[in-house]
Amino acid sequence: MLRRTFLKNGTLILGNLPLFCRSVEAATLALNEPSDDNALLRMGLVTDLHYADKDPGGTRHYRDSIQKFEECIQTFNAEDLDLAIELGDFVDAAEEVETEIAYLKTLDKIYSKFKGDRHYVLGNHCVWTLTKEQFRDNSGAKATHYSFDKNGVHIIILDACYRADGVSYGHRNYEWTDTEIPLEEQEWLKDDLSKTDLPTVAFTHQRIDVSNHYGIKSGPEVRKILEDSGKVLAVFQGHNHINEHNEIGGIHYVTLAALIEGSGQENNAYSILDVYPDRLEVTGFRNQSGYSLMA
Repeated sequence: MLRRTFLKNGTLILGNLPLFCRSVEAATLALNEPSDDNALLRMGLVTDLHYADKDPGGTRHYRDSIQKFEECIQTFNAEDLDLAIELGDFVDAAEEVETEIAYLKTLDKIYSKFKGDRHYVLGNHCVWTLTKEQFRDNSGAKATHYSFDKNGVHIIILDACYRADGVSYGHRNYEWTDTEIPLEEQEWLKDDLSKTDLPTVAFTHQRIDVSNHYGIKSGPEVRKILEDSGKVLAVFQGHNHINEHNEIGGIHYVTLAALIEGSGQENNAYSILDVYPDRLEVTGFRNQSGYSLMA
């Protein structure tokens, strides 16, 4: 059974249900529960895979990401999803560009087995050794920030891999705590939201809802853009490697657990997001929490 989060009379209420869905079987049963309506859009979400062909470091078991990601994609394909989004730190850093490109191609070969549309959010580790251009050229990634419509839902992919001075990350030119969505991208975001009348869900690697070292410098300004539009239901984030939900200004901010943390399949983490007319349902697998978020 999933942990449920409801908003009632403006107050956040947490259901007294277990936090983690620790087996694929249990999560699959939850997906098959009867519903009074059909989801507008179904998507798979996964973040912080940090794949690298190197020995474990602390809680990060880099080589295990291959088998974990294979399970993730198999589950996504079994559930007839419309699209999948990886939320950054797809690969971990290597000493040489050629080595990291090899990591990227290994993992992207697994991602290419997904039967729907694939989308990529850039994470800071993706562009430590590589440039953004090198990441795109060696994967199925598109522009670093963009938007699209699918089944009556507007999707926004954001890129927070910039320094506070507006310089784009790449080739070890940044500190990971110096992260920003620059003014030019903020203006693009404001314009993009002004052109849609659809319910909107946004995705970013670094967090927008906190002011600590996991958050972007202009979090309050970006949140205001999202709130002023009146169209954004939720923002999904990675980077912090934890399960967390905040509601700020009528928008849900969901930070997803990292796939990389812990050894073995039992420490996998990924989810399926179903967008309904009145709510968002997050079904968590393994160490990923599940949520029911009222629109």
